[in-house]
Parts: sequence; structure tokens; C-alpha cells
Amino acid sequence: LSGALAVAAGAFGAHGLRDRVDPEQLSAWSTACQYHLLHSVVLLALALYAAGDERTIRLPASLFLLGTLLFSGSIYLLVLTPMRWLGPITPIGGLLLIAGWVSLLSLAHSGSR
Repeated sequence: LSGALAVAAGAFGAHGLRDRVDPEQLSAWSTACQYHLLHSVVLLALALYAAGDERTIRLPASLFLLGTLLFSGSIYLLVLTPMRWLGPITPIGGLLLIAGWVSLLSLAHSGSR
């Protein structure tokens, strides 16, 4: 679902926003779509990993999901609405995405035992 939404957002940005927002906003939208799609693939990889292993993926998956929602979601809303108070939400989402990547170390570490 996340991947489908990312592709739809990318298509909407390329075709529906191109003539309606300035180039800076379109660039921000593109960045949000790229991060959204990349982390959708990571979530898929984690789900496939969990299907073949008894270790839990709850922490990294939760961090990636919430990070994507806050990072990409806030950018989508900043481009589409006048809600400027969302600006400080974007870096929180970015920090959650970084934390998701770091949390993958626990999976790697627990697999080496």
C-alpha cells in the first residue's frame, strides 16, 4: 500500500502539480516521493525477512513507517496546503528514518549469535 501511494504521489507531482506550484515546491515533492518509495521498499524487504526468520522487525518497521508518514507526509501537506506549522515535523520524520536504519543493526547483531 505504501509503495502504491508513493507511485501515485509521484505521478500526481509530475502531472498534476507541475504547472501549479513553483519549482522549489516541486523539488520538495519529488524528494518526499523518493524517500516514500525507498522506504516502502525497505518495509517490503523487512516483511519478507520476517517471513523467513523468527526475529521481530517491529522496531525498524515502526520507525520507517512513522518516519515516512512524518517526513514525506509533512512535505506533501506543506506543498498542498498553507499549513506552515508542519515545517518542524519534517526533520522529526527524518530522524525517525535515521533511527530506523540504525535499528537494523540490532537485527544484524542478533543474527550473528
